[in-house]
Amino acid sequence: MAAHPAPSIPSSRNPMPCSPSLRRTALLALYALLCGLAVPATPALAQEVYPSRPVSIVVGYPPGGSVDLVARTLAVELGHRLGVPMVIENIGGAGGAIGAQRVASAAPDGYTLLVGSINELVINKLVTRAVKYDLKDFSAIGHIVSQPLVLVASPGVGVQNLAEFTQKVARNPGKFSYGSSGVGTSLHLAGEMIKEQGRLFMTHIPYRGVAPLASDLLGNNLEFGMFALSSGLPYIKSGKLIALGTTEASRSAITPDIPALAESPQYKNVDIGGWFALMAPAGLPRPTLDRLRKALHDSLQSGEFRQKMQDNGATVAATKLDIDQFLAAEVAKYRKIIASARIEE
Repeated sequence: MAAHPAPSIPSSRNPMPCSPSLRRTALLALYALLCGLAVPATPALAQEVYPSRPVSIVVGYPPGGSVDLVARTLAVELGHRLGVPMVIENIGGAGGAIGAQRVASAAPDGYTLLVGSINELVINKLVTRAVKYDLKDFSAIGHIVSQPLVLVASPGVGVQNLAEFTQKVARNPGKFSYGSSGVGTSLHLAGEMIKEQGRLFMTHIPYRGVAPLASDLLGNNLEFGMFALSSGLPYIKSGKLIALGTTEASRSAITPDIPALAESPQYKNVDIGGWFALMAPAGLPRPTLDRLRKALHDSLQSGEFRQKMQDNGATVAATKLDIDQFLAAEVAKYRKIIASARIEE
C-alpha cells in the first residue's frame, strides 16, 4: 500500500495564508486596543477643580440693607480664599423669598449661593403659603452673624425715648404708623410684639427694602420704623433717626448706649433678633460643601471682617455652631411667635 505524504506544518517562515477578512479583523482589534490605551485611566483627572469661575451670591433685597451689607463684606473675604470673583446679585421682593427661590432652584454646583436672613429662610414659609421652597431645598454652609433689631423714630414725630413713644402712641390710637421691610419679616414680627405688649394701636406699612423705608422716615412721611441694627446704625449715629430701643433681652455690647426694650417692664418679653447664613442649593457635592465651609470659617476669623461687622452692629457667629441644629431650633421658635401674633398672608 502506497504511503500517504505527511501533512505540512506551517512555520514562521511559511505562515498559513490569511484571508483578507481575517486580516481586517485583526487590524481593527489592534486599533481598538491602542485607542483604549490613550483614554485616561481615571475620569476624575478630567474633572474641574472647584471653583474655576466666578461665584454668584444672591441677596433677596435691594442694595443698601443689612443683608446686602453683610453679603458684600463677606464676598470680599470669600473671594480671597476661593481665588475667584464673587458677584453680588440683588433680587428683591416678597421679603427675600424671590431671591431665595432663585437659589433653591439653581444647579447644586457651588456657583450660586445665598446670603439669607431669618426672614426668607425661616419666617416666610411659616406665614405665607405662596412660598414654595423649604429649608430642605438648601445645603446650609454656615451661620455668618447675628444682631438685634432697633425701633426708631422720625425726628419730626417729637419723641426722644421709649416712654415718650409709648405715651404718644397710646394717646392717639390709629394715628401713627410704623414701617418694616415687608409682611412676615422679623422686623414686622418685632413691631407686632411691641404693639401687643405696649397695648398700642399702630398701622403697619410694609416696604420693599430698607432704602425706601429710610427715605420716608427721613422725609417725615412715616413716624416710626423697625431696622436691623446694622442698617439703622448709620442713621442713628448721624442723628437723622432716633433710637428708642433694641429688641433682644439685653443691650447690645456694640451699642451699650441704646437701651433694650425689655428693660421697660411694659416690654419685658420683647426678645427677637436677626441673623444671616450662607446657603447653597440642596444636593451640593460634599467636597464643594467642605470647601465652602472652610472658606467661610476662615473668613469669619478675619480681623477686618469682624471689625466691619462690629462697626455695623453685628456679632460674628461662633464657628463651632451646628448650623442645621440652629435652623431647626429657629423654625420651632418662630412657629410659636407667629401663631401668637396671628400673622398669616
